[in-house]
Amino acid sequence: MHASQRARAQQHRRLCHQAANTDSYAMFNLLTGLQLLERVEALLPAHRERLFAPTETLSMFMAQSLSAAGSCRQAVNDAAVKRLVAGLSPCSTSTRAYCQARARLPLAMVSTLARETGGIVEEGAAGWWQWQGRAVRLVDGATVTLPDTKLNQAAYPQSRSMRFPSTRCWS
Repeated sequence: MHASQRARAQQHRRLCHQAANTDSYAMFNLLTGLQLLERVEALLPAHRERLFAPTETLSMFMAQSLSAAGSCRQAVNDAAVKRLVAGLSPCSTSTRAYCQARARLPLAMVSTLARETGGIVEEGAAGWWQWQGRAVRLVDGATVTLPDTKLNQAAYPQSRSMRFPSTRCWS
């Protein structure tokens, strides 16, 4: 096995291990750590103190996204267990409050923190993670399709090369 293949395999194992052992409290500690605390506080929306405050909700959401199960139920159950282990009062395991709290998270907060944590990770990355001395960028090649309605055509017009009379489906 080539040295770079061994390094890549070892990195993959470390990342899988890290993702498998990631929980919302680890994410909460990341969000409230020295590198991000000031930025997180600046992005927090006005809120009441609830069971699922914005930083708690965001940390649960991050852990949920990295978990194998990926369900709201698992995220809430994990939080309930952690509360009990920490000696806090028990809470409901219904997902409703968590899902509502997650919906209240400002998109600007989530996207800004995603970019900033990515920057922190990139700064701390070893030089051998680069490919031929260059930073590697990942691109999502997802495709989004919309119904060909008058309203969508007004908001998202087709390019000139795509305009064919037969493609217009509305009457």
